[in-house]
Amino acid sequence: MSHFNITFQGAAKTVTGSCHLVESAGCRFLIDCGMMQGGQEADEHNENAFPFDAASIDFVLLTHAHIDHSGLLPKLAARGFRGPVYCTLATKELRSVLLMDSAHSPPSEYERAIKRKQRGDDYHGRKDEPQLPLYSVGDVSQVMEQTQAQAYGATFAPHASVQVRMQDAGHILGSAILEIWLDAGDGKKTKLVASGDVGQPGRVILRDPTPIDEADVLIIESTYGDRLHKGLGGTLDELVKVVNETVPHGNVVIPAFAVGRTQEILYHFLQLAQQGRFTSEFDIYIDSPMAVKATEITLKNFAVFDDEAKQLFKSAGLLLDTKRVHFVSDVADSMKINSIRSGAVIISASGMCDSGRILHHLRNNLGRPECAIVFCGFQSQGSFGRRLVDGAKQVRMYGEEIDVRASMHTLGGFSAHADQKALLDWVAAFKKKPNTAYVVHGEAGPAQVLADEMQRRYGITSVVPNVGQTFGLD
Repeated sequence: MSHFNITFQGAAKTVTGSCHLVESAGCRFLIDCGMMQGGQEADEHNENAFPFDAASIDFVLLTHAHIDHSGLLPKLAARGFRGPVYCTLATKELRSVLLMDSAHSPPSEYERAIKRKQRGDDYHGRKDEPQLPLYSVGDVSQVMEQTQAQAYGATFAPHASVQVRMQDAGHILGSAILEIWLDAGDGKKTKLVASGDVGQPGRVILRDPTPIDEADVLIIESTYGDRLHKGLGGTLDELVKVVNETVPHGNVVIPAFAVGRTQEILYHFLQLAQQGRFTSEFDIYIDSPMAVKATEITLKNFAVFDDEAKQLFKSAGLLLDTKRVHFVSDVADSMKINSIRSGAVIISASGMCDSGRILHHLRNNLGRPECAIVFCGFQSQGSFGRRLVDGAKQVRMYGEEIDVRASMHTLGGFSAHADQKALLDWVAAFKKKPNTAYVVHGEAGPAQVLADEMQRRYGITSVVPNVGQTFGLD
């Protein structure tokens, strides 16, 4: 019998809902507690989450703030979890913004779903049942009180049999790779490393992912485990081309995650403007209260920026002082953007187009051939964004059929996730390679490709688990 077991409760053969249950020496803890995103199946998963007793969980280790890693923490608290949640300080700050937004959004989404059902309407082409809110603002406050921030590189002991150290993952502000030492009490220790979401090296603002010296067992993400990203230079050239061709006559709409991606895109627009690469003047609208708050938190955390980002933000007098950048929180101001017919770059959440203000901007611009939709992040199976990326010619939104006439552009070079080469290079840097790797946070195809490559190159026994599968870690 194994001293330590792990059960994959989410993000197995899919990119959302990260949640891994570790049981060791009289201790039970979770690595992440994420919400699944993308369609009715995701809603059902979130509703039926936790095939275990939430009150029995001793603590949670959180890799970063994104909802697909943190979004069900308030539900865990509502079910009786009262232990500490450990994360970095920046993650704690960003997660508060994300979870409060998530707690406020579902009631309005629920009311709209009720009205759609009464009309016999569908939503983005699927007939779905109204979903009750998963948790309340009070549940968010409860889990925030249970949260303890930890510094990068500092070792701490959340339990007598567990030691943990967080290292910079370079994915978003505050993201962490987890080094976890499990003590069986008989002099034997097992080192488990959980990559969280690994950032792409060489990206702006954030530092590169930290190399790890050794591990016995590795849990590694595989979002882009089967492909390489386009180079950043080519990606920026394409962005400039799309903007220059579009803004004189139409709008550019960019669905973007409020945390991480929005701030990175702003950085690039500022840099490209300083370089004089845009041929027409235009206004940038950041239409997301969550993104506005996240940008303020980002600008406050200079300590974890790379040197280039520090210099650019200082020399530019900060984005908040740029007259052509408008941060929109108020609903009335958001609605005014709908009347703008040209000369606007609209950056709005959600990044997968399943909810939020981005839907209104798509509704107003998708049917116009003079406009452009720019995708700069992963679109999961079942999401509305994935349907557009896959070439949908017509979509149903808010009770009307809309012919998709706007041009579609996918810019892979902005990804906050490491591509296959970067993931394999990060694994190659282990001085003592793990014996076993569990490949998660990727659709089945990319996950299996990465697993096969790790086994072939490094001799690491690599497994792509199913949801609910349990493995011994010894």
